[in-house]
Amino acid sequence: MQIKTDVIATPNSLDQRVAGVDEVGRGALFGPVVAAAVILTETAEVYLAQAGVTDSKQLSAAERLQLVKQIQAVALDYQIGMASVREIDRLNILQASLLAMRRAIDRLNPKPDFCLVDGNQRIPNLIIPQQPLIKGDQKSVAIAAASILAKVWRDQLIVRLASKYPGYDLAANKGYGTTKHRLGLQQLGASSQHRLSFSPCRFP
Repeated sequence: MQIKTDVIATPNSLDQRVAGVDEVGRGALFGPVVAAAVILTETAEVYLAQAGVTDSKQLSAAERLQLVKQIQAVALDYQIGMASVREIDRLNILQASLLAMRRAIDRLNPKPDFCLVDGNQRIPNLIIPQQPLIKGDQKSVAIAAASILAKVWRDQLIVRLASKYPGYDLAANKGYGTTKHRLGLQQLGASSQHRLSFSPCRFP
């Protein structure tokens, strides 16, 4: 599905910098939740829409890798933020996801004037004006670009961690609760990077 660049109205001033923000890894059992924030010019949005930027879940791994290079080449800025397993267990996954988003936004330079946030939740303690957008990765090129950046960054992190935490099939499942992953949990127990607040990671 190709995103139409006129689907959503953004702030009227052409001088305003709009950041798209999205997170990945919310439903995983292992590893941090990761967010990306990206600022695109209007020209870059049109270019990336034509290149095929859309919701990362609708793209293959190879397509995402190719699009990451194109996003990075034309973005005014892009940044990654994350919340650790400990923060997920302490705060809950929703609040940790919002925290990761805020961290990504806080790292942007230049600072955005407005943020489009995937989902239906506002980011707490964000002083920049924001608009939550349900299914934003299907409606906003900037959010879709952020979803791709976050997905590729997190997948690469989990692949690196897979050699340190063998037995859970992490390179294949990227931390999500597949049959092999759950079998590994039953046989080995949870590692230090598993989310103990998620019931499949807890054992009597």
